[in-house]
Amino acid sequence: MTALAAAALAAGFLGGVHCAGMCGGIVASLAAGSRGPVLGRHLAFNAGRIATYAAAGAIAGFAGGMAQLAGPALEVRTALFAAANVLIILLGLYIAGWGRLVLALERLGSRAWRAVEPAARRIFPIDTTAKALAAGALWGWVPCGLVYTMLSLSLASGSAAGGAFVMAAFGLGTLPTLLGAGMAAGRLMAARRIPSIRYGAALIIVAMGVVGLMRVPGLADAVAAGWACIGETQ
Repeated sequence: MTALAAAALAAGFLGGVHCAGMCGGIVASLAAGSRGPVLGRHLAFNAGRIATYAAAGAIAGFAGGMAQLAGPALEVRTALFAAANVLIILLGLYIAGWGRLVLALERLGSRAWRAVEPAARRIFPIDTTAKALAAGALWGWVPCGLVYTMLSLSLASGSAAGGAFVMAAFGLGTLPTLLGAGMAAGRLMAARRIPSIRYGAALIIVAMGVVGLMRVPGLADAVAAGWACIGETQ
């Protein structure tokens, strides 16, 4: 569980440029109001966003636990961990600009967002801390390939508490970038756009996925068994 949360935290931090692109507009709008401290609105927005991530993670973790009860626990758990780490590798490739398969995941949440979007629009202008908190809670449902990749880790956790913990860790990982973007930390955002930094972050994320695959319990045996079955049929 700690390893999953650590992976989510690192992915959130390293993939923060994507989050800034997705949420940059609404984050910038938090400074437009005249009532209350701007920092308070930014903190409230991110608290709401992370709370939504944790709730979604709890749902995914519960579903993963039910899947493990429905079939051979070891085989299901192996499949979930393998799929999660493959998605992490695809995420790293996307951040490097070498693939866009992760974006296909965003289509999965488009219907959910269409249901939430009218409520989100009624909150504007976000000029109070309460509105910022509500906006963050709603914005957490915005279709995002990065978020869905991390939800696969929550699914693999196999429990509601574990899934919530993983997604809360991911949300905390994205916090420095979104706070930096919201408070106009230009140097931080500019540094994140430097190709060498972007490629370095992508390489680390891909390596995390590869190492994760190597550590999936029973995966090597399952692959070997699969190749053996293929050999027998030929």
